[in-house]
Amino acid sequence: MTTTPPARQSSALAVDSALAGALSTVRRNIAAFGDLYPDDTTRDDRYPLRPAAGAFPEGGNRGWTTSFWPGMQWLAWERTGDPAFRDAGLRHAADFARRVRQGEDLETHDLGFLYTLAAVAPWRLLGDEHARSAALLAADHLMKRLLEPAGVIQAWGDLSDPAQRGRTIIDSLMNMPLLTWAHEQTGEERFADAVRRHTTQLRENILRADDSTFHTFYWDPATGDPVRGATEQGAFDDSCWARGQAWGVYGFALNYRATDDASLLEAAWRCAEYFLAHLPSDGVPYWDLVYTDGSDAPRDSSAAAIAACGFLELARLDDDPERAHRAQAVGEKLVADLIAGYAPAQPEDADALLLHSVYDLPKDVGVDEGTLWGDYFYLEALTRIADPEWVTYW
Repeated sequence: MTTTPPARQSSALAVDSALAGALSTVRRNIAAFGDLYPDDTTRDDRYPLRPAAGAFPEGGNRGWTTSFWPGMQWLAWERTGDPAFRDAGLRHAADFARRVRQGEDLETHDLGFLYTLAAVAPWRLLGDEHARSAALLAADHLMKRLLEPAGVIQAWGDLSDPAQRGRTIIDSLMNMPLLTWAHEQTGEERFADAVRRHTTQLRENILRADDSTFHTFYWDPATGDPVRGATEQGAFDDSCWARGQAWGVYGFALNYRATDDASLLEAAWRCAEYFLAHLPSDGVPYWDLVYTDGSDAPRDSSAAAIAACGFLELARLDDDPERAHRAQAVGEKLVADLIAGYAPAQPEDADALLLHSVYDLPKDVGVDEGTLWGDYFYLEALTRIADPEWVTYW
C-alpha cells in the first residue's frame, strides 16, 4: 500500500481550493459583464468594461487581450461541466467570428492569442465548425504579416508603417500555435514553414548569448538582415523584461512541440534557467529581471503564471526524466507561490484571479493590478496541475 506524502496532499488541497476560488470569480464576472469584454487590467482590483474607442462601443471586442476572457470560460467549463461556462464561451466564439469576417482590428500578430483561445478552443472541445472557419480565416490574416526576405511575422500595425516594418517581439512565439493548428487542419505547408522560419529567427536573434531575451527585434525589410534589439515594456533595451522571458520559456517549448526542432527545446531551457536565476526569494519576479531582492520595483505575477505553464509544458515534452521532473517541480512551486502570496485572500475581494501584475510600467499602464492574461495563465496552470492529462488549446 502506498500513501501520498503529507506535503503533496497539502499542495493538492491548496490547488483545489485555489481552483474553486478562481472558478467562482469567473462565474461572478460572467454575470457582471455578460457578453461584453472587461478591460486589459483592473483598476483597484476591479475590471472596468473595455473603454469605447472610435467605432468600438464600451465593452467591445478590440485589442489583443479579449480572448483571455473566453479562454477562462473554456477552462472553467472543462473543470466543472457547467453549461453556463460553455454557453458564454460559444457566444464569444460567435463574436470573434464576426470580428474576423468584418475585418475589425486585425492589424496585429496577436491574432494567434485571440483566435487560439476564442475559436480553436471551442473547435477542439466541441467540434464547432463556425469557430473552426473563423480560426482558419484568422490564420490567413496572420500569414499576411510574414515579411520577406527575413521570414518573420511583423508584430504591430500597418505593414507599410516604416516605424514597425521588420519588427517582431518575443510574445509572437505564442501566436505561432494558430499557424501550427492551421497546418494540421489544412495540410498547407505554408503555415508550418512560417512557424519554422519565424521561430528560428527568434532563437538566433531575440535570445541573447547570456540566455536573456530582447523584448523586440528589428530586421532590415529589404535585405532580411538582423538589425538590433530593443524594448517597449522593459526597463532598458539591454535589460530583460520578465514577461518576455516567460513568453520565451512557454513559447519556445510550444514551438518545439510543433516542429520537433531540438534547438527550440534548448532555447526554452535557456530562457527557463535565466528566469529561475533571477527570481526573488518569494518566487515571483519583478517586472524586469534587472531588479532583485530588496528592490521596491513592482512584481509581475502574470510572468510567473506564464512561466509556470511553460515549465509544466516542458515537463511533458522533455525526454530527459531528470529535466522533466525538475520542470514539473518548478512549475508546481511557481503556482504554490502565486497561491500563497498573489491570489486574493477571498475570491470576492477582487475581479482578478491573480493580483500584482504589470502591463506596461514605462507607460504607467496597469501597474500592480490584475490582468486578463495573468488570470488566464494562472487558471491554465492550476488546470494543468489538477489534471495532468489536460489537452492544451495551444
